[in-house]
Amino acid sequence: MIRIAIDAMGGDFGPEPIVAGVVEALKEVSFSAILVGDSNALKHLIPSKFQKFVHFVEASEVISMSDSATDALKRKDSSIYIAIEMLRNKEVDAVVSAGHSGATMSLATLRVGRIKGIARPAIATLMPNTSDSTTLVLDVGANVDCKAENLFQFAVMGESYAKEILNRKSPRVGLLSNGEEKSKGNEVTKEAFGMLSRMKSFVGNAEGNQVFDGSVDVVVCDGFIGNILLKTSEGVADAIGKIIKKHAKKSPLAIAGSVLMKRVFKVLKKQVSYDEYGGAPLLGVNGCVIVSHGKSNPKAIKNAIFQAVNFSHSHINKLIEEELNKFKTLSDE
Repeated sequence: MIRIAIDAMGGDFGPEPIVAGVVEALKEVSFSAILVGDSNALKHLIPSKFQKFVHFVEASEVISMSDSATDALKRKDSSIYIAIEMLRNKEVDAVVSAGHSGATMSLATLRVGRIKGIARPAIATLMPNTSDSTTLVLDVGANVDCKAENLFQFAVMGESYAKEILNRKSPRVGLLSNGEEKSKGNEVTKEAFGMLSRMKSFVGNAEGNQVFDGSVDVVVCDGFIGNILLKTSEGVADAIGKIIKKHAKKSPLAIAGSVLMKRVFKVLKKQVSYDEYGGAPLLGVNGCVIVSHGKSNPKAIKNAIFQAVNFSHSHINKLIEEELNKFKTLSDE
């Protein structure tokens, strides 16, 4: 049975929504849940029929959002530190945390370690597209500044994830840029273009609209751009819904049309909402770490756990290492 350590204390709203999400997940899949935190605050939240699937590991501290990510290395009694140490020691198969994302990434990278050949792990997330599917985007926040080599490694990881987890036989990989032409982009993306061209799956530069039109399966960018893309898409869906609501009262025709449009944008908002996907895998770490939004509700935590289960059942990290070795062999020839 898959063992998942859950940072039960790290979310913005305390342990209640996190534990509720664990319970919802247990209703649908079998796994062993290890809740890391203050057991006195957690035990009463578990219904009796699920208690046999839940274990508790004590943690006396919580890394708050105001703390520095580097402080996490010193706070060895914190819930996220203990959860990551359990993964490092092979006591669990995965970690799910809605706590301080910087702390989670730093601890995972430094304590669990990276896959051989990966310089920097990346956060990957799914974005909806018009082909009734999703587009994998990475990095969306782990690395603000990247070298071309990092973007190439993100592409290899993204392609591997699309094959192994998303079941895309021939994923198309695009490099996010300000134009489709090879000459477009900054110095880093231009250099990365040449490196990515060695990949059979690489289809060239991808413009922002291609994240949503289904023309590519994987979009590669640095974490600065990726995070802006992610937050902007969430904001656009929310803003359009509010604009429709604001103008719906101006005329009977607008009222009639707004009913349908509100339904449409409600679906759109749902698709770009973080709770639909639950969290983002930290690819490149030598283990399974799912980074969830601090404001995660029970549904988001449930879906993050589903991601952790699927990841743990896969061979994604082995595939990433094998793919990197292929390109290393080609460069040595």
